[in-house]
Amino acid sequence: MNHSEKFIRSLKVNSIEALRRIPKADLHNHFYLGGNKQYIYKKTGKKISSLNYKLNSMDEMHSWVNKNIGNVFEGKKGRILALEASFAQAIHDGITILEIGEDIWANGYFYDNNVEELLNVFNSIHNMIAANIDLRLQIGLSRHCKIKDLEEWIEPFWDYDCFYSIDLYGDEMAQPIERFKGIYRKAKEKGLILKAHVGEWGDADSVKRAVSELELDEVQHGISASQSQQVMNWLSDHNIQLNVCPTSNVMLGRVESIAKHPIRKLFDNGIKVTINSDDVLIFNSPVSEEYIKLYQGGVFTATELDIIRLNGLN
Repeated sequence: MNHSEKFIRSLKVNSIEALRRIPKADLHNHFYLGGNKQYIYKKTGKKISSLNYKLNSMDEMHSWVNKNIGNVFEGKKGRILALEASFAQAIHDGITILEIGEDIWANGYFYDNNVEELLNVFNSIHNMIAANIDLRLQIGLSRHCKIKDLEEWIEPFWDYDCFYSIDLYGDEMAQPIERFKGIYRKAKEKGLILKAHVGEWGDADSVKRAVSELELDEVQHGISASQSQQVMNWLSDHNIQLNVCPTSNVMLGRVESIAKHPIRKLFDNGIKVTINSDDVLIFNSPVSEEYIKLYQGGVFTATELDIIRLNGLN
């Protein structure tokens, strides 16, 4: 029985343990909040509660994090713990391709402005905990930072060819997407996969605008594209992949329920989608559980979910 057959059978018999043994990708994962709770408890004695109610904003999410996670990841040691826990979670869930990275502001804050040190930390923990995982390193940008600061901070990263992608996240309304064009042109010259968080809080037009202005290859979230047939057609025609996090969208109030998630509409309109975790420590829904929720919610058949699984791996 091959992986696809096992995956489909595991969904049909509702076996989370079997699903965890089947290769999967996680292409939308913020490692700082993507760790394994049991690993963190064993290391620190800190029990992290599960979010059991819907949030209404990113501010509410940050308040929940401050209350329930607190300072467990404080300082460089805490940063390393968060990274260790994210690899432990990936191993636990059968993730074989993991795309994570560090914010460029953190290079100065935690790694003494030394990209070599940053890479040593990521690579050493990768080799120690999850050597068999295909690690795809990402350069992270915050929309909240001034462009001139981002341009200064990212400069030393351009000297390394080990980064796979670049991503822009934070408040979609923090500043116009056009301001990041210079950085993204340079990233394209360097051969990076171009990604950005958009269409989680903004509208369908904001998705098309971001893809057009930054020449994105992939969009993190992008679910508001479902509001416009024209935008969905455009994304499909341009082969833009959306890396979707269903439970995150529900728990942040962007979608009413898993059963009503627009990922189905996006899929039906020819858009390549993948399924990912976002922030496991908050939303408590690793990739395997996301697949089960979508199957049990009647959103996709098991065969369709296997197509989506393979999208991530390919």
